[in-house]
Amino acid sequence: MTGKKGLVIGIANEHSLAWAAARNFHAAGADLAVTYLNDKARPFVEPLATEIDASILLPCDVAQDGQLEAVFGAMTRTWGHLDFVLHAVAWSPSEDLHGRLTDCSADGFAQAMLVSCHSFIRTGKLAEPLMRTGGSLMTLSFLGAERVVDHYGVMGPVKAALESSVRYLAHELGPKGIRVNAISAGTVRTRAASGIEHFDELIDETERKSPLRRTVTADEVGRAALLLASDYTTAITGEVMHVDAGFHVNGMVFH
Repeated sequence: MTGKKGLVIGIANEHSLAWAAARNFHAAGADLAVTYLNDKARPFVEPLATEIDASILLPCDVAQDGQLEAVFGAMTRTWGHLDFVLHAVAWSPSEDLHGRLTDCSADGFAQAMLVSCHSFIRTGKLAEPLMRTGGSLMTLSFLGAERVVDHYGVMGPVKAALESSVRYLAHELGPKGIRVNAISAGTVRTRAASGIEHFDELIDETERKSPLRRTVTADEVGRAALLLASDYTTAITGEVMHVDAGFHVNGMVFH
């Protein structure tokens, strides 16, 4: 990855899957741009950006007009091209996340879709002109996009839309050599996962029922991101790669 330029959107703290990926990108020699959500998040992210010698560190709240565009503007001025992007952004209003999908508000659904799904589409549009010789776009998903996971609520349909977007973007951007994939990560204790009710029960079920009889680590997800960013996967696009200790093969509904 020496000489490669990459953007990581969505690091919240040292437990983030995005941080595990950034560490692996950096260890492999990539030069990185890193974002933080807002001033409250900056003290948690800035030391991490320093640790990996990030060339660019900027705020990026994808719900705020112009911030994502400003990040791409900075990369255009600093690098002039881009090789890969990891999008690790998801959010829903808590009342909609913790309630039934049946009761989800229209506004809450729209906000969750805007932040968690449409921001990836926008990222693809902004990355396209910088990936003149091809590149890799990646996002993070979860098994709740494919199957019912209790307490995942509105994020199930939203992640399903994200995975569908991966396929459509792969189709549209493929002629330019741009690959688009998702990583469906298993249960890892992250800040995002802490918002899911009864998450400990899901971890216990994963340890009992996955083929490997364990959960996964953030670093395992990060290494998968490195693989998809690298030239070892130049023929892989439109895929949802499960990094979940094989849990998805059981075909069960969680209760």
